[in-house]
Amino acid sequence: MNSKSSRRNFLKNSAVIAAGTPLIRSLEEYALANQEPAAAAAKPAIPMLYGKIGKVSISRMICGGNLISGYAHSRDLIYVSPLLKHYFTDEKIIETWSLCERQGVNTMILNPTDARASAVYDKYRSQGGKLQYLAQIGPSKTDLKTDVKRAKDAGAVGAFLLGNVGDAWTRDGDTVLIGELLQNIRNAGMIAGVAGHELRTVMAVEKAGFAPDFYMKTLHDTNYWSQRRPDQMKEVIDNYSIDNYWCMDPKETIAYMADLKRPWIAYKVLAAGAIHPHVGFKHAFNNGADFVAVGMFDFQVAENVSVLAKAVKEADNREREWFA
Repeated sequence: MNSKSSRRNFLKNSAVIAAGTPLIRSLEEYALANQEPAAAAAKPAIPMLYGKIGKVSISRMICGGNLISGYAHSRDLIYVSPLLKHYFTDEKIIETWSLCERQGVNTMILNPTDARASAVYDKYRSQGGKLQYLAQIGPSKTDLKTDVKRAKDAGAVGAFLLGNVGDAWTRDGDTVLIGELLQNIRNAGMIAGVAGHELRTVMAVEKAGFAPDFYMKTLHDTNYWSQRRPDQMKEVIDNYSIDNYWCMDPKETIAYMADLKRPWIAYKVLAAGAIHPHVGFKHAFNNGADFVAVGMFDFQVAENVSVLAKAVKEADNREREWFA
């Protein structure tokens, strides 16, 4: 083939490529675009592992709700939450859930009182999506039934009291309301849980004898550069105004949960993106967590699943037994 013919073929092929990919402006972008479908379809090297809470089978990794709400802890970066809201269109949310599903994740977190979240979930299910969800609810103290009914009507398999609310009710001495809410959730036929950033929330619920089906409690190491400063502590406790507050009491949490025979979903295990999954997942499972809830971008799903599956496999010698 002569040089002129080679050049014509090259230009012809380039034109076809350009026509088929009008938004791709560089060879690097083109290469990444070609890799995306293969990466999305790839199965994890180690299959996802599962546990049970009540009669509900749940993947050891649970997809967090950040992608739906558009909320993200960002310390002092004020643009992060708006960025999430622009990135996660309805289509991108459904795409991310589908990626989770193909990677073996079978559970996510969703707020059924959020109209957009419910609408996107309904659309996802109508397209054949199979992820089940745990409802994150934060009812008012004067109405402990409406949010539970919404969760049940929207198809949730379980519901739990939002961590900030659980902490606030505990600080206010209104733990009895948590017990009433748990009973309402059970009466609706769902597994019932309590979330908390503060260990005293879990301790108060246990002392009251409410026996939830599961806890969600924050857990991570504090060995990361942007951890909160000592002078932030009082303000954090009073009103959560410092956006650098995930697990205030990791050592105490590990010690207390070691003797607590209930399923434990750990969250904030990556300290809002400050800790690598290789470190955060290992720390969570080695120290007793039965599941982790993780907020993820679509491009993080496959890697997170592989890292998590490895961390679970390597946690066989942990001191706390598996309770799910």
